[in-house]
Amino acid sequence: MKKSNFIALIMGTVSGVLFALGMCMALLPEWDSFIEGVILGGVGLVLGVITLLVWCKMENKKLPKMNGKNVLRTVYSVIAVLVLGLGMCMCLVWQNIVWGTLIGLLGIIMLIALIPMIKGIK
Repeated sequence: MKKSNFIALIMGTVSGVLFALGMCMALLPEWDSFIEGVILGGVGLVLGVITLLVWCKMENKKLPKMNGKNVLRTVYSVIAVLVLGLGMCMCLVWQNIVWGTLIGLLGIIMLIALIPMIKGIK
């Protein structure tokens, strides 16, 4: 594993955990820490952007272009993650195991479909 990939892996993991913990703090009323959760989630987002910038700098690559194709891929990715999250919520929060599992699997399939969408099929 290259040094740049390892650093991106560590920074990305830390930013993801901070974002997820912040969103849990903000969205779970039992925790009673909405403002702190929003701040922690924001720190996770900022660290994620910094991770992208550091990785691009270490790999001597340019930032991805903001064209229609990349925007569509990003929107599709967000929708796929939301579908997976909805399936998890249906299973864990609403105790609707069958439909939650099916919708969660649909989200996973949508996320796996990103690979050929981005890399292409050769």
